Amino acid sequence: MGALTTHVLDTARGIPAAKLAIDLYRLDGEQRVLLGKYTTNSDGRVDAPLMQGDDFALGTYELVFHAGDYLLETAQAGARPLFLDVIPLRFSISDVQSHYHVPLLLSPFGYSTYRGS
Repeated sequence: MGALTTHVLDTARGIPAAKLAIDLYRLDGEQRVLLGKYTTNSDGRVDAPLMQGDDFALGTYELVFHAGDYLLETAQAGARPLFLDVIPLRFSISDVQSHYHVPLLLSPFGYSTYRGS
């Protein structure tokens, strides 16, 4: 069975982003349904898959990374208002047999993501 995982790397400091809050939503039309709230561990990962087994379903999802809070806590935020605050990543699951790994590479003024393995 497939699973959804994530992790966050602080590319400005060259380390995992610990204690960064993440929310997971499923999109039903225009409605966002909260599936869970997570916090990254010292390795920048969530301790268990965000979804797996029967919970891992076809559909459109959104990971919301609370980057601004993390950047403030690590004294990287810069002037206010923050350039980056809440980062939503919307993606779709089209194969429930696959592993979807959706990482975030974060710095105070930019980010990137990709589908990893």
